[in-house]
Amino acid sequence: MLTVSNLAIQFGKRVLFDEVNLKFTPGNCYGVIGANGAGKSTFLKILSGDMDSTRGNVSMEKDARMTVLKQNHFEFDAHTVMETVLIGYKKLWEIMQAKDAIYAKPDFSEEDGIKASELEAQFAEMDGWNAESDAAGLLSGLGIGEEYHYRLMSELSGNEKVRVLLAQALFGNPDVLLLDEPTNDLDIETVMWLENFLADFKNTVIVVSHDRHFLDAVCTHIVDIDFGKINIHTGNYSFWYESSQIAARQRSDKNKKIEDKRKELQEFVARFSANASKSKQATSRKKLLDKLNVDDIQPSTRRYPGITFEMDREAGNRVLDVENLAAKDEEGNYLFKDINISLKKEDKVAILSKNSMAVTALMEILMGNRTADAGEYKWGVTITTSYLPNDNNKFFEGIDLNLVDWLRQFCATEEEKDETFMRGFLGRMLFSGEEALKKAGVLSGGEKVRCMLSRMMFKKANVLVLDEPTNHLDLESITAFNNALKTYKGAVLLTSHDHAFTQTVANRIIEITPNGMIDKYMEYDEYIRNEEIKELRQALYAGKLNYSIS
Repeated sequence: MLTVSNLAIQFGKRVLFDEVNLKFTPGNCYGVIGANGAGKSTFLKILSGDMDSTRGNVSMEKDARMTVLKQNHFEFDAHTVMETVLIGYKKLWEIMQAKDAIYAKPDFSEEDGIKASELEAQFAEMDGWNAESDAAGLLSGLGIGEEYHYRLMSELSGNEKVRVLLAQALFGNPDVLLLDEPTNDLDIETVMWLENFLADFKNTVIVVSHDRHFLDAVCTHIVDIDFGKINIHTGNYSFWYESSQIAARQRSDKNKKIEDKRKELQEFVARFSANASKSKQATSRKKLLDKLNVDDIQPSTRRYPGITFEMDREAGNRVLDVENLAAKDEEGNYLFKDINISLKKEDKVAILSKNSMAVTALMEILMGNRTADAGEYKWGVTITTSYLPNDNNKFFEGIDLNLVDWLRQFCATEEEKDETFMRGFLGRMLFSGEEALKKAGVLSGGEKVRCMLSRMMFKKANVLVLDEPTNHLDLESITAFNNALKTYKGAVLLTSHDHAFTQTVANRIIEITPNGMIDKYMEYDEYIRNEEIKELRQALYAGKLNYSIS
């Protein structure tokens, strides 16, 4: 058990949170959520001992072991991949090093033999003889093949290092596992493997993540950092979100009787429990929800931006035609080729690729910012597009305008340019009061994306093109953005690592490869789990097929 008592953290006059008292128990997975800057990563650093709190303390049971997902990708460059994973179990690694040092001595004494014998006993007790095979299993599950296990970490790419460091944190069955954004840079197959691993994990997991699907799949509780307080709520992220929304509506409905409110919440808990996630965590979540007191459900004080996409005109039947499109990287290798797309006005397309640069290249070509190496494309005459690029820096670098004046650049009417209207609009996008007068050049990543979304809303286009739209956004902004796209009447081309975002928006999946494409009208979950499609994907990426499949 991990216990937090009277915890507080303060930077100058700013109090992140105060008087925090929590207990984290084995068998549960706790998802830590909070707006950008609320203190999620700071909280994990305090739990791990990497940062001191202003007041209070964190305690663990005697001899309990905690591991943390490391963020420094260069820390272990002098070690092999296998050594890096084994180092995750510090005590076992120290015993292994001590044994090796004794056996390497040229003048091995009787005293050395006794010490070695003691170390061997400890090594066996800690299941040390299976350590390398267990580490190899973790590495393979995370997509690091055996041919990499004894290479130096310095030889690996950034994405590969992330997976090794994740294996390091998981190794040795720690009593408490702390994970800060563990799904970053992982492909969908590896994320699914991690979900299954954590669902089987018997000890305590505390995780920070912006991936709602991941939080839903693994979490039994949500740890909410909000307005200087930290509270634990039973259930996964979707349960927390839906129940808090119901409670907020009930609070605003002063005419509704207390008995009716209680009945509505009881019915919601029963319905959610019956329809619990199909993951291995479902049984434990159902038991927790069945025991939940509806009086514990409270409205969230979170603020969600007001994101709504409208269209000036409906798209005609001819939206976009792409014929034999191809693009190469700087070395002359194909990012994609033989791309043929006929986009319909009701299509919301998720574009996938194992190489994210390929999708960005395709979107840049379609938006006229890059020239294709082969093929052509044509937008319909009724089509207006609005683009959210992965890199939005050119819209903000060297800009000395405040947010009101920055956004005025993209207004079509005098009414929209009006100061009162503009300040009200920015307020709905969470730039209220003096925030609206901030300089555009000093915004955070999340604030820039909210500005770009504001720009898109003013354009009122009938086709939206979105390259990793959830990057830098907090869960509240992602949820509001997601809901806006679900109700948007126009066509959408998007790529996103956010599983829930893709699953709930897309009705068509297009995967582009250096050897052709796959084009399927189906939901994302169905696409990634379809065995026939898995075989087609492997064949295309391996170059065993060289044509488009629909």
